[in-house]
Amino acid sequence: MNFLEELHWRGLVKETSSNDELKSLLSNPSSIYIGFDPSAQSMHIGNFVQISLLMRFQQAGHRVIALVGGATGMIGDPSGKSKERNLLDERSLDKNTQGIKKQLERFIDLSNPSRGLLVNNYDWLGSMSYLHFLRDYGKYFPVNYMLAKDVVSSRMEAGISYTEFSYMILQAVDFLTLFNEQQCTIQIGGSDQWGNLTAGLELIRKVKGSEAKAAVMTTPLITTSDGKKFGKSEEGALFLDASLTSPYKLYQYFVNVPDADAINYVKIFTFLTPDDIISLEKIHHASPGSRIGQKKLAEEITRLIHGEQGLQEALQITEAFFSGAIQTLTEKQIQSSLGSIAKPLAFDMPIEDVLVVIGAASSKREAKEFITNKSITVNGNVIDQIATLITKTDALFHRYTIIRRGKKNYFLIEHTTNIPIN
Repeated sequence: MNFLEELHWRGLVKETSSNDELKSLLSNPSSIYIGFDPSAQSMHIGNFVQISLLMRFQQAGHRVIALVGGATGMIGDPSGKSKERNLLDERSLDKNTQGIKKQLERFIDLSNPSRGLLVNNYDWLGSMSYLHFLRDYGKYFPVNYMLAKDVVSSRMEAGISYTEFSYMILQAVDFLTLFNEQQCTIQIGGSDQWGNLTAGLELIRKVKGSEAKAAVMTTPLITTSDGKKFGKSEEGALFLDASLTSPYKLYQYFVNVPDADAINYVKIFTFLTPDDIISLEKIHHASPGSRIGQKKLAEEITRLIHGEQGLQEALQITEAFFSGAIQTLTEKQIQSSLGSIAKPLAFDMPIEDVLVVIGAASSKREAKEFITNKSITVNGNVIDQIATLITKTDALFHRYTIIRRGKKNYFLIEHTTNIPIN
């Protein structure tokens, strides 16, 4: 299969302005761009679908352009929103923009502008006057045309400000600017960006002529097999910043996806060849419950985002929890794996009281049952005595107690004072 066919096979294409046009443009080295909204300091796993697309295009010999919306981020994209976004101040926006630039630099080869380029649309939109905007671009957008776009029509009942209403035109100007200055002929975005992408395509054709060669493509919204939106853990979004989502947590998310999702995600997120994926799929389905597909998926995506060192750390922590060798963990590893669920508690509390306070048991009676059944471990050691106290002597790094109930339910106590917190 050719490159575009492989993208379809992987499930990375939802809509195109013209599959034939796109195929024609990609028959020779082309320039492709994707925009990234600096609404937060770190991108999340959903954004990685777009990042990986730039990586795939670059590996296929095309030039890629990653655009950070320093200007459009000041307004806020109404796509997929049910209400007006709170506008960020310039200081926060600049901080977010710099954070996203650093992340993009990790994944895209920017060593040669002929292969990869990182741009900020504030460079051309920031100095544009309002009259310039209206005369040179606004005249090409009939109000009826804009109202018919889903990105606008879906907000009509709840209300949309003129600020967000104008976002579509600004993104269209981005495409035209890159078309003129960087010979960029293809724009890609998420499925909720279809209206904005086609508006840019229309602007190019109105300004440059109907024969202008350009195309747009959207990627589908990634969902789980039961239709739920992909990319949220119990603690929230899965960020690409290791300080927000550790390699261990990222690995655990993917290693625990349902069997029905594993191979689909391998196609979307990894760079394994189609032949390798087909072989993996056969092995995966031949041994249900062995999590063969999930393990390969988790390894590949963790290595891609956090490097080999991040993957090895994730595997080491995973093995420590699986084997019960909790005491082999470093303080940093404890914080990165369980820190988000840490609960402050005093020392010298009976284990049955501790289990109730941290939510490992609903009552003292249930706590006693867990203890009697040897279902509770403290720092890797099985507890079978109800009178056991959680003491400072046993605390890891004189600070932490890790309690496990059953095989997979972990609780972290961070000892802070001598007064129990109820």
